[in-house]
Amino acid sequence: MTAPELAAQAVVLQEPHQLAVRTLALTPPTAADCVVDIDYSGISTGTERLLWTGRMPPFPGMGYPLVPGYESVGRILGAGPDSGRRAGEQVFVPGARCYNEVKGLFGGAASRVVVPGARLLPVPDGLGEQGVLLALAATARHAVAGSATAPELIVGHGVLGRLLARVMLAQGTAPPLVWETNPQRVDGATGYKVVHPAQDQRRDYGVIVDVSGDASMLDGLIGRLARGGEIVLAGFYEARISFDFPSAFMRELHLRVAAEFKEPDLVAVRDALADGRLSFDGLITHRSPAAEAATAYETAFNDPACLKMILDWRGANG
Repeated sequence: MTAPELAAQAVVLQEPHQLAVRTLALTPPTAADCVVDIDYSGISTGTERLLWTGRMPPFPGMGYPLVPGYESVGRILGAGPDSGRRAGEQVFVPGARCYNEVKGLFGGAASRVVVPGARLLPVPDGLGEQGVLLALAATARHAVAGSATAPELIVGHGVLGRLLARVMLAQGTAPPLVWETNPQRVDGATGYKVVHPAQDQRRDYGVIVDVSGDASMLDGLIGRLARGGEIVLAGFYEARISFDFPSAFMRELHLRVAAEFKEPDLVAVRDALADGRLSFDGLITHRSPAAEAATAYETAFNDPACLKMILDWRGANG
């Protein structure tokens, strides 16, 4: 690769509520790096919403201007001799830090990225746009894998809640119940049931996974646990987490925070997709040319019918 080629179109949050697609210079690749042309990137309605609104809690690497995004899929244009990858491979890209004057948090929403080959996950060519969902599916798998017993209740039927249920079914566990208060998001369940919380009277759950991002729900969820039960916080919360101690004390609450996915989670969901145990069908509801990213972000954050918005970067590199 020559220096003039090391540039990309990228989504840049200049500051909260100010987003544009800009041309950015990329850092030169090392022998361990790959240059990847991105086909599609996803918009996260959790972490990226907080970046957009300016309400992201203190976080390593936080600051503006920044390039968001950790859900990208593309093809390797050039591979360094120590990268472990080869040109032409289709790969999942969990973000990048390759922008000279702009922070990469998380850096995947761009037409081209420079990223260490060790961070890339090869994916089947036929996966296409659905490859952006690997990050959320891996997040779901990570949340489920950390519990000694399978979750029985999932709170929230957005795209992460749906993936949690699908990942559990792919692993052969009993179907969970899913709570959802938004009537526009009740449909779409296959192999499990979705209800309004008021329809569920059960108060002896062993494991509850919350993906709502609503910290105010915690006391109510504790009241639904059996003694020694566990609550897994798998969403991203802007508000301080607190709870009523006497209720937690009486139930001997176990509280676990599910952090970001790891490579084994990505590999596991990729393999489940390959052998047909897991499907991403019906989860991508909205698509937008990357050049119209500002409108796409507004839709992703404000339209309850939007489960997952993806940006199409094909052709953005000329």
